[in-house]
Amino acid sequence: MNDFLNVETWSGKTRQEENFPVGSLAIAREFRAPMHCFYNFARNADDIADSPALFPDDKIHRLDVMEDVLLGRREDGSPSALALRASLAETGVSPVHATELLIAFRQDAVKLRYETIDELYDYCRYSAVPVGRYVLDLHRESHEARSSSDALCISLQILNHLQDCAKDLAELDRCYLPQALLEHFNTSVAELRRPAETPGMRRVFITLLDRVDRLNHAATELPNVVSNRRLRLETAIIGRLAKRLAQRLVDNDPLAGRVKLTKSDAVLAVLTSIPSLI
Repeated sequence: MNDFLNVETWSGKTRQEENFPVGSLAIAREFRAPMHCFYNFARNADDIADSPALFPDDKIHRLDVMEDVLLGRREDGSPSALALRASLAETGVSPVHATELLIAFRQDAVKLRYETIDELYDYCRYSAVPVGRYVLDLHRESHEARSSSDALCISLQILNHLQDCAKDLAELDRCYLPQALLEHFNTSVAELRRPAETPGMRRVFITLLDRVDRLNHAATELPNVVSNRRLRLETAIIGRLAKRLAQRLVDNDPLAGRVKLTKSDAVLAVLTSIPSLI
């Protein structure tokens, strides 16, 4: 396969369009640029994995090029990986978090179904957990914070899967909802193509949201174990937004329309998180 001058296929989505803040003003200025650099790398890799115009082997080749640039095995082909490589050298953070993300994106290129909740959690270990661990390492936080950070990241990932379950199937024929869970409630992937959820699909959603509630509960410890005051605020805000989005998904049907956070949700999350600075 031929190499590309630039393997990236940016979708145009920016960090301002994400559900949750990415290196927001809550974060100290010195850490924002590195976090944005990491986001740009992840965004471009995700866009490759989710491109409906690329074949699986093409996606994997492009992701391999990104890793080669990140690790210094080549100098061209991925501007976001080159920028992240420079950022990691400056901050002293290991590239392992970025290379672990690529494991998930390579999986997205070839895997369309998940049999069990354990399989889904294993995917989240590579698609979401490395983001939180990168942020902790960037802030020189101790490994004590990893457990609650991992829980928050997995919660955010599952919430995103629930939000986009109909879109993922329609555009990519991909479904993250565990097949065993669908079968248990006598429903199927095909029902995600309906304009509204069935009772069986609602039970699947609620079962996963129960898992999310447990993850969010475990994540409440995160602001308490983080030493950086500004990061405490950011993690408290994200935790509250995760709980709010989970409640919206309890109350609303993601097949009838995309369930999302509102500006009032964001304002309330900020206001209720301010005590975490103390």
